[in-house]
Amino acid sequence: MNFKSIRVGVVQATPALFDLEKSVDLVIDWIEKAVQADCQLVLFPESFIPCYPRGLTFDAIVGRRTEKGRSVWLDYWANSLEVDSVQTRRIQEAVKKANLFVALGVTEKEPVGGTLHCALLYFGKDGRLLGKHRKLKPTGLERYIWGESDGSTLVSFDTEVGKLGGLICWENYMPLARTALYQQGIEIYLAPTADARDSWQATMQHIALEGRCFVLASNQFVTKADYPDRYQADLVDEPTIMSRGGSVIISPMGELLAGPLWDQEGLLIADLDFSVLAKSKLDFDCVGHYARNDVFNLTVTNQPPIQKIAD
Repeated sequence: MNFKSIRVGVVQATPALFDLEKSVDLVIDWIEKAVQADCQLVLFPESFIPCYPRGLTFDAIVGRRTEKGRSVWLDYWANSLEVDSVQTRRIQEAVKKANLFVALGVTEKEPVGGTLHCALLYFGKDGRLLGKHRKLKPTGLERYIWGESDGSTLVSFDTEVGKLGGLICWENYMPLARTALYQQGIEIYLAPTADARDSWQATMQHIALEGRCFVLASNQFVTKADYPDRYQADLVDEPTIMSRGGSVIISPMGELLAGPLWDQEGLLIADLDFSVLAKSKLDFDCVGHYARNDVFNLTVTNQPPIQKIAD
Protein backbone atom coordinates (compact mmCIF):
# COMPACT_ATOMS: atom_id res chain seq x y z
CA MET A 1 0.00 0.00 0.00
CA ASN A 2 1.36 3.40 -0.99
CA PHE A 3 0.78 6.44 1.20
CA LYS A 4 1.36 9.91 -0.13
CA SER A 5 3.78 12.43 1.33
CA ILE A 6 3.36 16.14 0.77
CA ARG A 7 5.50 19.15 1.63
CA VAL A 8 3.86 22.04 3.45
CA GLY A 9 5.01 25.48 4.49
CA VAL A 10 3.98 27.79 7.30
CA VAL A 11 4.76 31.49 6.96
CA GLN A 12 5.81 33.46 10.03
CA ALA A 13 6.28 36.99 8.80
CA THR A 14 5.69 40.68 9.42
CA PRO A 15 2.93 42.28 7.35
CA ALA A 16 3.08 45.82 6.03
CA LEU A 17 0.85 47.07 8.80
CA PHE A 18 -2.09 49.19 7.66
CA ASP A 19 -0.90 49.01 4.04
CA LEU A 20 -3.02 46.85 1.77
CA GLU A 21 -0.90 47.08 -1.37
CA LYS A 22 2.41 46.38 0.35
CA SER A 23 0.86 43.52 2.31
CA VAL A 24 -0.26 41.93 -0.97
CA ASP A 25 3.31 42.35 -2.26
CA LEU A 26 4.57 40.47 0.80
CA VAL A 27 2.06 37.66 0.31
CA ILE A 28 3.30 37.20 -3.24
CA ASP A 29 6.94 37.25 -2.08
CA TRP A 30 6.28 34.52 0.50
CA ILE A 31 4.39 32.42 -2.03
CA GLU A 32 7.48 32.56 -4.25
CA LYS A 33 9.65 31.45 -1.31
CA ALA A 34 7.29 28.52 -0.73
CA VAL A 35 7.64 27.54 -4.38
CA GLN A 36 11.43 27.59 -4.07
CA ALA A 37 11.09 25.24 -1.10
CA ASP A 38 8.91 22.85 -3.17
CA CYS A 39 5.86 23.35 -0.95
CA GLN A 40 2.49 22.08 -2.15
CA LEU A 41 0.52 23.97 0.50
CA VAL A 42 1.35 27.15 2.40
CA LEU A 43 -0.42 28.77 5.36
CA PHE A 44 -0.28 32.46 6.32
CA PRO A 45 -1.07 33.96 9.76
CA GLU A 46 -4.32 35.42 11.02
CA SER A 47 -5.13 38.80 9.42
CA PHE A 48 -1.84 38.99 7.55
CA ILE A 49 -3.65 41.55 5.41
CA PRO A 50 -3.54 44.29 6.59
CA CYS A 51 -2.35 43.22 10.09
CA TYR A 52 -3.57 42.10 13.47
CA PRO A 53 -3.92 45.49 15.21
CA ARG A 54 -2.42 44.33 18.49
CA GLY A 55 -2.00 47.02 21.14
CA LEU A 56 -4.49 49.50 19.66
CA THR A 57 -7.69 50.29 21.55
CA PHE A 58 -9.74 52.03 18.85
CA ASP A 59 -10.74 54.28 21.78
CA ALA A 60 -13.25 51.67 22.87
CA ILE A 61 -15.40 53.10 25.66
CA VAL A 62 -18.64 51.48 26.77
CA GLY A 63 -21.55 53.61 25.61
CA ARG A 64 -19.46 56.09 23.66
CA ARG A 65 -17.42 56.33 20.47
CA THR A 66 -14.76 58.95 19.70
CA GLU A 67 -13.57 60.64 16.56
CA LYS A 68 -10.08 59.25 17.16
CA GLY A 69 -11.46 55.72 17.35
CA ARG A 70 -13.38 56.20 14.13
CA SER A 71 -10.23 57.50 12.43
CA VAL A 72 -8.24 54.38 13.44
CA TRP A 73 -11.15 52.25 12.26
CA LEU A 74 -11.21 54.09 8.92
CA ASP A 75 -7.49 53.41 8.46
CA TYR A 76 -7.93 49.72 9.21
CA TRP A 77 -11.11 49.46 7.11
CA ALA A 78 -9.55 51.19 4.10
CA ASN A 79 -6.63 48.74 4.08
CA SER A 80 -8.70 45.58 4.55
CA LEU A 81 -9.34 43.21 1.65
CA GLU A 82 -12.48 42.82 -0.43
CA VAL A 83 -12.67 39.33 -1.90
CA ASP A 84 -13.76 40.61 -5.30
CA SER A 85 -10.96 43.11 -5.85
CA VAL A 86 -7.87 43.87 -7.88
CA GLN A 87 -5.72 42.96 -4.87
CA THR A 88 -7.29 39.51 -4.53
CA ARG A 89 -6.86 38.88 -8.24
CA ARG A 90 -3.15 39.72 -7.90
CA ILE A 91 -2.90 37.04 -5.21
CA GLN A 92 -4.82 34.57 -7.37
CA GLU A 93 -2.46 35.14 -10.28
CA ALA A 94 0.53 34.51 -8.00
CA VAL A 95 -1.06 31.32 -6.65
CA LYS A 96 -1.78 30.04 -10.15
CA LYS A 97 1.78 30.76 -11.24
CA ALA A 98 3.11 29.01 -8.14
CA ASN A 99 0.81 26.00 -8.65
CA LEU A 100 0.25 25.35 -4.95
CA PHE A 101 -2.58 25.57 -2.41
CA VAL A 102 -2.65 28.70 -0.25
CA ALA A 103 -4.58 29.49 2.94
CA LEU A 104 -4.37 33.21 3.72
CA GLY A 105 -5.52 35.00 6.86
CA VAL A 106 -7.07 38.40 6.10
CA THR A 107 -9.37 41.02 7.49
CA GLU A 108 -12.14 40.83 4.92
CA LYS A 109 -14.30 43.84 4.08
CA GLU A 110 -17.85 43.20 2.96
CA PRO A 111 -18.65 45.16 -0.21
CA VAL A 112 -22.20 45.86 0.96
CA GLY A 113 -22.39 47.56 4.34
CA GLY A 114 -18.65 47.40 4.97
CA THR A 115 -18.54 45.10 8.01
CA LEU A 116 -15.10 43.58 8.65
CA HIS A 117 -14.54 39.88 9.30
CA CYS A 118 -11.47 37.95 10.36
CA ALA A 119 -11.28 35.37 7.58
CA LEU A 120 -9.22 32.52 6.20
CA LEU A 121 -9.25 32.40 2.39
CA TYR A 122 -8.55 29.12 0.59
CA PHE A 123 -7.01 29.20 -2.90
CA GLY A 124 -6.64 26.19 -5.19
CA LYS A 125 -3.40 25.69 -7.07
CA ASP A 126 -5.16 27.01 -10.19
CA GLY A 127 -5.64 30.33 -8.39
CA ARG A 128 -9.36 29.82 -7.87
CA LEU A 129 -10.84 30.97 -4.56
CA LEU A 130 -12.19 27.71 -3.17
CA GLY A 131 -13.96 29.32 -0.23
CA LYS A 132 -13.49 31.14 3.04
CA HIS A 133 -13.95 30.67 6.74
CA ARG A 134 -14.95 33.63 8.86
CA LYS A 135 -14.18 33.65 12.58
CA LEU A 136 -17.27 32.51 14.48
CA LYS A 137 -16.59 34.50 17.63
CA PRO A 138 -14.05 37.33 17.79
CA THR A 139 -12.32 37.47 21.16
CA GLY A 140 -12.35 40.38 23.60
CA LEU A 141 -11.95 43.75 21.92
CA GLU A 142 -11.82 42.01 18.53
CA ARG A 143 -15.63 42.04 18.80
CA TYR A 144 -15.46 45.82 18.41
CA ILE A 145 -13.81 45.65 14.97
CA TRP A 146 -14.88 42.27 13.52
CA GLY A 147 -18.32 40.82 12.93
CA GLU A 148 -19.37 37.29 13.83
CA SER A 149 -19.91 34.42 11.41
CA ASP A 150 -22.09 31.31 11.32
CA GLY A 151 -21.90 27.65 10.41
CA SER A 152 -22.02 28.35 6.68
CA THR A 153 -18.32 29.24 6.73
CA LEU A 154 -17.18 26.13 8.62
CA VAL A 155 -15.74 24.98 5.32
CA SER A 156 -13.44 22.11 4.43
CA PHE A 157 -11.96 20.83 1.19
CA ASP A 158 -11.00 17.40 -0.11
CA THR A 159 -7.95 18.16 -2.28
CA GLU A 160 -5.10 16.24 -3.83
CA VAL A 161 -2.87 17.27 -0.92
CA GLY A 162 -5.38 16.11 1.69
CA LYS A 163 -8.59 17.09 3.43
CA LEU A 164 -8.12 20.70 4.59
CA GLY A 165 -9.97 22.78 7.14
CA GLY A 166 -9.24 25.09 10.00
CA LEU A 167 -10.20 27.53 12.71
CA ILE A 168 -8.79 30.94 13.57
CA CYS A 169 -7.01 31.68 16.86
CA TRP A 170 -9.26 31.17 19.91
CA GLU A 171 -11.94 29.40 17.88
CA ASN A 172 -9.56 26.50 18.49
CA TYR A 173 -10.66 26.56 22.15
CA MET A 174 -14.25 25.78 21.05
CA PRO A 175 -14.65 21.98 21.40
CA LEU A 176 -17.77 21.80 19.23
CA ALA A 177 -16.19 23.86 16.44
CA ARG A 178 -13.22 21.48 16.42
CA THR A 179 -15.52 18.48 16.38
CA ALA A 180 -17.45 19.95 13.44
CA LEU A 181 -14.22 19.85 11.46
CA TYR A 182 -13.19 16.42 12.71
CA GLN A 183 -16.53 15.09 11.45
CA GLN A 184 -15.49 16.20 7.96
CA GLY A 185 -12.45 13.92 8.14
CA ILE A 186 -9.86 16.71 8.36
CA GLU A 187 -6.34 15.47 7.71
CA ILE A 188 -4.52 18.83 7.63
CA TYR A 189 -5.85 21.19 10.28
CA LEU A 190 -4.96 24.86 9.78
CA ALA A 191 -4.73 27.22 12.76
CA PRO A 192 -3.69 30.77 11.87
CA THR A 193 -3.44 32.73 15.09
CA ALA A 194 -2.35 35.88 16.91
CA ASP A 195 -1.59 34.00 20.14
CA ALA A 196 2.14 34.02 20.85
CA ARG A 197 2.00 32.57 24.34
CA ASP A 198 3.92 29.44 25.24
CA SER A 199 0.62 27.84 26.29
CA TRP A 200 -0.61 27.98 22.67
CA GLN A 201 1.80 25.20 21.85
CA ALA A 202 -0.03 22.87 24.20
CA THR A 203 -3.31 23.68 22.46
CA MET A 204 -1.88 22.87 19.05
CA GLN A 205 -0.39 19.60 20.29
CA HIS A 206 -3.70 18.68 21.92
CA ILE A 207 -5.62 19.26 18.68
CA ALA A 208 -3.18 17.11 16.72
CA LEU A 209 -3.63 14.28 19.21
CA GLU A 210 -7.38 14.75 19.60
CA GLY A 211 -8.16 15.02 15.89
CA ARG A 212 -5.40 12.61 14.81
CA CYS A 213 -4.49 15.14 12.14
CA PHE A 214 -1.52 17.21 11.05
CA VAL A 215 -1.70 20.70 12.58
CA LEU A 216 -0.22 23.78 10.92
CA ALA A 217 -0.21 26.88 13.13
CA SER A 218 0.93 30.25 11.78
CA ASN A 219 1.53 33.54 13.60
CA GLN A 220 3.02 36.91 12.75
CA PHE A 221 6.33 38.26 14.00
CA VAL A 222 5.81 41.95 14.77
CA THR A 223 7.77 44.59 16.65
CA LYS A 224 6.59 47.98 17.84
CA ALA A 225 8.83 49.63 15.24
CA ASP A 226 6.83 47.90 12.47
CA TYR A 227 3.79 50.07 13.19
CA PRO A 228 3.30 53.31 11.25
CA ASP A 229 4.63 56.44 12.94
CA ARG A 230 1.07 57.70 13.49
CA TYR A 231 0.49 54.91 16.02
CA GLN A 232 3.74 54.98 17.95
CA ALA A 233 2.36 57.29 20.65
CA ASP A 234 -0.43 54.79 21.33
CA LEU A 235 2.11 51.98 21.86
CA VAL A 236 4.49 53.55 24.38
CA ASP A 237 3.59 50.99 27.05
CA GLU A 238 3.83 48.00 24.70
CA PRO A 239 6.90 45.72 24.59
CA THR A 240 9.49 46.04 21.82
CA ILE A 241 8.41 42.69 20.39
CA MET A 242 4.64 42.78 20.01
CA SER A 243 4.25 39.21 18.70
CA ARG A 244 6.99 36.60 19.14
CA GLY A 245 5.46 34.15 16.67
CA GLY A 246 5.46 30.53 17.73
CA SER A 247 4.45 29.02 14.39
CA VAL A 248 4.63 25.22 14.41
CA ILE A 249 3.85 22.03 12.48
CA ILE A 250 2.76 18.96 14.48
CA SER A 251 2.10 15.33 13.52
CA PRO A 252 -1.06 13.32 14.37
CA MET A 253 0.97 11.70 17.15
CA GLY A 254 1.74 15.08 18.72
CA GLU A 255 5.34 15.18 17.53
CA LEU A 256 6.96 18.44 16.43
CA LEU A 257 7.78 18.34 12.73
CA ALA A 258 8.96 21.97 12.50
CA GLY A 259 9.21 24.81 14.98
CA PRO A 260 8.06 26.40 17.10
CA LEU A 261 9.73 29.47 15.59
CA TRP A 262 10.29 32.43 17.92
CA ASP A 263 11.41 36.05 17.57
CA GLN A 264 12.05 36.06 13.82
CA GLU A 265 10.49 35.71 10.41
CA GLY A 266 10.76 32.44 8.56
CA LEU A 267 9.17 29.68 6.52
CA LEU A 268 8.67 26.43 8.39
CA ILE A 269 8.73 23.37 6.14
CA ALA A 270 7.72 19.78 6.82
CA ASP A 271 7.01 16.64 4.82
CA LEU A 272 3.73 15.06 5.91
CA ASP A 273 3.74 11.25 5.74
CA PHE A 274 0.11 10.15 5.44
CA SER A 275 0.88 6.65 6.72
CA VAL A 276 1.13 8.32 10.15
CA LEU A 277 -2.53 9.34 9.85
CA ALA A 278 -3.56 5.70 9.50
CA LYS A 279 -1.22 4.48 12.25
CA SER A 280 -2.55 7.08 14.67
CA LYS A 281 -6.08 5.68 14.44
CA LEU A 282 -5.07 2.35 16.01
CA ASP A 283 -5.89 3.48 19.51
CA PHE A 284 -7.94 6.66 19.07
CA ASP A 285 -10.40 8.08 16.55
CA CYS A 286 -12.59 10.84 18.00
CA VAL A 287 -15.20 10.49 15.24
CA GLY A 288 -14.78 6.73 14.81
CA HIS A 289 -14.32 3.93 17.32
CA TYR A 290 -13.85 6.39 20.20
CA ALA A 291 -16.88 8.54 19.35
CA ARG A 292 -19.61 6.73 21.33
CA ASN A 293 -22.31 7.75 18.87
CA ASP A 294 -24.81 5.90 21.02
CA VAL A 295 -24.29 8.58 23.66
CA PHE A 296 -23.25 11.74 21.79
CA ASN A 297 -24.49 13.48 18.66
CA LEU A 298 -23.37 16.84 17.24
CA THR A 299 -25.54 18.72 14.76
CA VAL A 300 -23.99 21.81 13.16
CA THR A 301 -26.35 24.40 11.72
CA ASN A 302 -25.67 25.28 8.07
CA GLN A 303 -22.21 23.71 7.86
CA PRO A 304 -21.55 22.86 4.20
CA PRO A 305 -20.38 19.35 3.32
CA ILE A 306 -16.70 18.91 2.51
CA GLN A 307 -16.05 20.09 -1.04
CA LYS A 308 -14.28 17.74 -3.43
CA ILE A 309 -11.68 19.70 -5.41
CA ALA A 310 -10.73 18.09 -8.70
CA ASP A 311 -7.03 17.41 -9.26
